[in-house]
Amino acid sequence: MAQIIKRGNTYTIRVSAGFDSKGKRIKKNLSWSPEPGMTAKQIEKELAHQSAMFEKKVTSGSVIDSKIKFADFATLWMKDYAEKQLAPKTIFEYGRLLPRIYEAIGHIRLDRLQPQYLMEFYNNLAEEGMKESQSFYSLPDLDKKISTLSKSTEAFARLSGISSRTIRGACKGMNVSAQSARAISAALGGPVTDYFNPDGVVQKLSGNTVKHYHRLISSILQMAVKWQVIESNPCSRVMAPKAERKESHYLDEEQAKHVIQLLENEPIKRQTMITLLIYSGMRRGEACGLQWSDIDFKNNLIHVRRAIIYIPGQGVFGTNTKTLSSVRTIKLSAIAFTLLKKYKKYQDEERLRLGISWQDTYREKAEAENKEYKPIEWLFTTWDGMPMNPDSITSWFHDFVKRNNLPPVSIHSLRHTNATLMIAGGANIRTVSNRLGHAQTSTTSNIYAHAIQSADAAAADTLENLLNPKALNHTGHKVDTN
Repeated sequence: MAQIIKRGNTYTIRVSAGFDSKGKRIKKNLSWSPEPGMTAKQIEKELAHQSAMFEKKVTSGSVIDSKIKFADFATLWMKDYAEKQLAPKTIFEYGRLLPRIYEAIGHIRLDRLQPQYLMEFYNNLAEEGMKESQSFYSLPDLDKKISTLSKSTEAFARLSGISSRTIRGACKGMNVSAQSARAISAALGGPVTDYFNPDGVVQKLSGNTVKHYHRLISSILQMAVKWQVIESNPCSRVMAPKAERKESHYLDEEQAKHVIQLLENEPIKRQTMITLLIYSGMRRGEACGLQWSDIDFKNNLIHVRRAIIYIPGQGVFGTNTKTLSSVRTIKLSAIAFTLLKKYKKYQDEERLRLGISWQDTYREKAEAENKEYKPIEWLFTTWDGMPMNPDSITSWFHDFVKRNNLPPVSIHSLRHTNATLMIAGGANIRTVSNRLGHAQTSTTSNIYAHAIQSADAAAADTLENLLNPKALNHTGHKVDTN
């Protein structure tokens, strides 16, 4: 039976949850305050409801104690919230961040997690040698140090969680990843610098990456507050790590024209993909997610409705676009659609040539579920008609840039190129934002602030030339009229 204690305008609902190992009674508490304006009868009725619900949770074991360790709560958060509410790619990225978080604060109880612990973690992340891509090689006598601790390599492998093959390689001086170096060092009981040296230039995590860790921890702890496990979020009392503001790389008008010319010598699929990205400003996953039913040849329109993503261990699959506003319709030039028609003809010929080797996506699944099957015709596919891995176009474009001595731009730079050229051409920020699929125009303004300032300066010069034509000499250059 729940016990109700009134303190001022707040009620504490207390329920017994049995006894601990020492025979001490375990009590669970829930604070509840009535809404302003509630009558005494309404308060009595709602209290009874809250008490019954809380008692049911306690007896079923679904009430989480504030003494729970961060790692255990984060595991519950992933299972009960993240996996049901968040995109697969987001869940995968969180899964990559959590091991390092667990290593630092996973053992700390939520009710004892203080801001200084978080600050120490962020400061540690900002140190040199924390970037996962950094390789390390062992200092002399690593094998002797391991043998002192463990009877065999296999025993040490179980202790460290690293394969025995990797450990043997490290002992022979072979490079290992930062994650492996940290795990081996932790098992030996010391910092990485006691057992390993970085190979080449020491790398640091970017401020943006450190901020990703902060945001994930804050999201987990905020849910702990919402679930009434803790009263406040320690992250709210911590200065968020600073993220570096990087200027977006893009091609100027002449460089973009040059790229389009170079593409004429490339395979039709690659030519179409890159040209489409330049003309549309789509994300690479959105382009890979296009189906021929999304293409309106009559009106030169492309409907962006989904994206293709790749997750290691899970493969390539379709998903929703990044945000709701990313579902959009983009009108392209006749030149782009001429190329699309050419590519469509090529793909139709390939499908006929391959015959039964051309895969109809999801046919087997539809037949297994006894549903009517409608072939899904992807624009950009592997050789046999399956959806393309977005990473493959990224790596191809990297080689294309290198082969042609182009400026160091990435596949995402084509999106920036599209936006910058539109702004320079006089398109208003709302139009640019809609075509890019940004949820807010402020996002567009922040990313392309430099391009907007340049366009504004050009507009000022244009207005001056129109209103003060005498300020131009016979060569078309400005002259001093003072």
